[in-house]
Amino acid sequence: MRRCRRPFCGHIPIQEERTLSNPPKAAKELKTIRQLGTGKNCKSVFKPMDLHHIITILEESDKDGLEEKQLRYVKKMVQCYQNGLPLRELTQIFKILKLCAIKVENQPRFIESVYEILQLCGLPFLKKKVSDEITYAEDTANSIALLGELMKIPNSELRIHICKCIIDFYHAEPPKKHIPGYQQASSSYKIKMAEVGGLAGTMVQSMILLENQLVEKLWVLKVLQHLSTSEANCALMLKAQAASRICAHLNDPDPSGQLLFRSSEILWNLLEKSSKEEIIQQLSNLECLLALKEVFRNLFMRGFTHYDRQLRNDLLVITTIIAQNPGAPMIECGFTRDLILFATFNEVKSQNPLIKGVKLSNSYEDFELKKLLFNIIVILCKDLPTVQLLIDGKVVLALFTYVKKPEKHKIIEWSLAQHEELQLHAIATLSSVAPLLIEDYMACQGNARILAFLEWCENQDLFFSHGNSFHGTGGRGNKFAQMRYTLRLLRAMVYLEDENINTDLCEKGTIQQLIGIFKNTIKEPSEKEEAIVLEIQSDILIILSGLCEHHFQRKEIFGTEGVDIILHVMKTDPKKLQSGLGYNVLLFSTLDSIWCCVLGCYPSEDYFLEKEGIFLLLDILALNQKKFCNLILGIMVEFCDNPKTAAHVNAWRGKKDQTAASLLIKLWRKEEKELGVKRDRSGKIVDTKHPLFTSFQEEQRIMPLPANCPSIAVMDVAENIRAKIYAVLGKLDFENLPGLSAEDFVTLCIIHRYLDFKVGEIWNEICEEIKLEKLRPVTSDRAILEAITTASKNIGKMVVSLQSEMIESQARQDMQNEQKVYSKIQGTHRQRELANKSWENFLARTSNIKTLKKAKKLQEKAIESSKYSERPHNAICHRTVIKGLNTTVSAGPVVTVESTPVRLLGGPLADTDIALKKLPVRGGALQRVKTVKTLD
Repeated sequence: MRRCRRPFCGHIPIQEERTLSNPPKAAKELKTIRQLGTGKNCKSVFKPMDLHHIITILEESDKDGLEEKQLRYVKKMVQCYQNGLPLRELTQIFKILKLCAIKVENQPRFIESVYEILQLCGLPFLKKKVSDEITYAEDTANSIALLGELMKIPNSELRIHICKCIIDFYHAEPPKKHIPGYQQASSSYKIKMAEVGGLAGTMVQSMILLENQLVEKLWVLKVLQHLSTSEANCALMLKAQAASRICAHLNDPDPSGQLLFRSSEILWNLLEKSSKEEIIQQLSNLECLLALKEVFRNLFMRGFTHYDRQLRNDLLVITTIIAQNPGAPMIECGFTRDLILFATFNEVKSQNPLIKGVKLSNSYEDFELKKLLFNIIVILCKDLPTVQLLIDGKVVLALFTYVKKPEKHKIIEWSLAQHEELQLHAIATLSSVAPLLIEDYMACQGNARILAFLEWCENQDLFFSHGNSFHGTGGRGNKFAQMRYTLRLLRAMVYLEDENINTDLCEKGTIQQLIGIFKNTIKEPSEKEEAIVLEIQSDILIILSGLCEHHFQRKEIFGTEGVDIILHVMKTDPKKLQSGLGYNVLLFSTLDSIWCCVLGCYPSEDYFLEKEGIFLLLDILALNQKKFCNLILGIMVEFCDNPKTAAHVNAWRGKKDQTAASLLIKLWRKEEKELGVKRDRSGKIVDTKHPLFTSFQEEQRIMPLPANCPSIAVMDVAENIRAKIYAVLGKLDFENLPGLSAEDFVTLCIIHRYLDFKVGEIWNEICEEIKLEKLRPVTSDRAILEAITTASKNIGKMVVSLQSEMIESQARQDMQNEQKVYSKIQGTHRQRELANKSWENFLARTSNIKTLKKAKKLQEKAIESSKYSERPHNAICHRTVIKGLNTTVSAGPVVTVESTPVRLLGGPLADTDIALKKLPVRGGALQRVKTVKTLD
């Protein structure tokens, strides 16, 4: 609630009016002295005063005419310092004040001198040097603290003037005249010195002396109201038990109303500026709570003014803060019963006389009161003894009156915006109260009311919500706020795991209704209210998980439609997981719903696999976010019981063609690195006796434990993901895992033997516990233990040997691959050298005729040597070299050879007009041949 600071508008008590309207004679004289001292003929300097002499005279006694002499000297001092008190003489002046105050009881004439000196204390302090504020800080603090000590003197007028003097610290007026050689101390100097001197604590203690003196008590409260504006003073007041002393007297008779107003202000300041826990502890007693109860009850029943309502709400907020302490006797003092009655009397009829004739209006203060009462019910219900009072007060029924759609043409006492805010507040309150009152919830047909209200939230009826409140955030112009808090209420009821509630919900079609709501949020996305929509979707999935877990029939109802919404969420862009809008929570809810709503129902599992759900799971696992790994691996362990799962897992491919087996082994290595498991650079086992030991296990000493307490080795299985990776890879078959590197195979050797290593680790713990307990096993048991320990070590050595063979084999393979690469490089260099040499020969032939002729002869010789030495019988030989060419390059890929006359055979161009009579060297068209006509 926003706290309103307000001026007090009550009446001043009669005695105080007299005090203010009839100032004492001394005040008039002082005023006259000031007027004389500020005249034209008055020097604006301090006359030298022997303050020690005045103190000596005041300390004297038993002399004739001494009192007149003492009063005369004090008046001279007052006249001298009429424009302010110098800091360097402050100690002596306050000592004079103390001596005069002590004499008041036996010599009443000194009271006027005390008043005059106190009025001087209200003037600014004066400093001669800038450093005087620091030099005389301790003396000033002690002098101001003296004012609190003087409150012990049993004189009403004196106490009131002391209070006025202290209040003047906060309303200092500048001096009327400047005094040469002096400067005014800073305006906050007196306030700081009051803090240092501990004046606040002394004033709190002085309240003990003012039990039945209302006027003086009100002035002290006014002083404390000013002093409580600083944290230092609040700490001092708290140390003096100010909270409990002030609260215990809240209900004291006071016609003016000042006591209640100022006390509440002081309590507020203490709560704001000091330790709230300590204040709650001080106020958590029967006396304070009884006073608070009576005051609040009177204001609730008889407070009609704006001021009364504000004060009532302030006291309720203070009560709410006290109620947070479980040790506060709220029930014992009857305050809890009254608060429950006040919170529900509008909605539930009651014959209690406390509420007879009480009616709340739609004013802002009454509206705030209603919300504060809802809020304090949430706090009170945390104390289990309050439950019976909530039942008696019919709180659930009262709150359910708000869980319904708005009724048209119905007159309500609140405005539309107020009613909407109270509706949301009531639903939020039900989320805390209803799980404690299951019988009342079922008696009110809570499930039916919630589902009907959800149906209204889902439909497209026009509803112009205001969304002005804390609970209405994001609900302006829509029903998201109502749906959000209703789903929170439903979630709270479902997770009670009460079979009657959950069965009733399923019989009313809750699963189908929630799936329909989820689909609607997908069809009509709202980017503006994305965070609230994500929260709604998360709550729906959590509710469905709670309903379907351990119930096969409900999983069948969830069916393919439910699997579709799960797959939709799993296809979310991974970048959104870092947006902070709630996608992480939604994904967690989705994974939980897979576990609770899909696993164990074979049709749903098959549909999930058919829609590539395993691929999506592995995609999320490949994001390498530790918070999801444990849950996803647990789901995969359960999914691998389905014989169709292995093929899907092996078929998955991630980035850079990564396989699922490679991904799991990579996660294993990362987990072991985080756990501090000892491995060498190549991933081999270092300690064959403890191959799975984490750094935490090494630090912990083995201690004998009872049989029902799991040991460190057993707890390790549940605290990391290694056991789940072993289970998944075991179900995929260790021997046929695709896409593994040599490093993966080295790690796979350890994973394959995980169970053997873990069994050996537990047996080692048993042996150590036997030694610690100084037990001697029988011979046969000792032999068995030694055999088990030796076998465990041998398994470790065997795995290390196998890992070494794999590493050596990989090293040889790497060497062979390296040699192949080097051979390719050498061949490339050789070809490059031959090409360079060929180019050099070509350049030589084109630039030197002798070299060309020599090359030509070598070419012709090579051609001749390549021919057959003996020609086959009846063979026709054709020339393949064109004579007369002075080149060493090939003449061309095609050479036309004259053999059978073309005119007899014809050719492709023989019948054309471009046929030539003579065949050129490079070929050409054949001659045209006339057609022979055949005669019959």
